[in-house]
Amino acid sequence: MIEPNSVGQVYLVSIYNKIVRALVKENESHCFFDDQWADTHTQDVVAEDELEARTKMANRYPPEEGFVIERVVSAPA
Repeated sequence: MIEPNSVGQVYLVSIYNKIVRALVKENESHCFFDDQWADTHTQDVVAEDELEARTKMANRYPPEEGFVIERVVSAPA
């Protein structure tokens, strides 16, 4: 797990890919993203607040490529 620092706190971001999820339901695969993206993944991100955590994740996993941020929560201390 990432450690909090003076820049912000740790947030747990749950994310999946809706395109991959739809393809997997049809027994197909995405040409680029692995089938595992049909399932929700939890990633740690250090940010000042929830909005910054969402922004950082959206930059890393763009919504236009099918990524959906399911939820963002503060990591337990």
